[in-house]
Amino acid sequence: MTKVKSYKDLLIWQKGIEIVKETYLVCKEIPNEELYGLQNQIKRSSVSISSNIAEGWGRNYTKNYIQFLKYSRGSLLELETQIIIAKELDFISTESFNKI
Repeated sequence: MTKVKSYKDLLIWQKGIEIVKETYLVCKEIPNEELYGLQNQIKRSSVSISSNIAEGWGRNYTKNYIQFLKYSRGSLLELETQIIIAKELDFISTESFNKI
């Protein structure tokens, strides 16, 4: 079994980074008039997922880490909601919706 030495070793953090990359690609489909609206919120939510995992890891205290994992989960659910809204408004394709 490999010892986790950094938050970067966590599979969940790595998957969060993949979500960010995919989200930024999908955001290219969203109309420019949503640049400071829904598109911005989607990007911020996606970045927040891995960021909260990293920040919690850096706190070096289990209780704080767990709290930041909860924040990360909240960001993930926020992103899911925003992607659903983007799909419902036909801002993104079904194919892109299914990627995230």
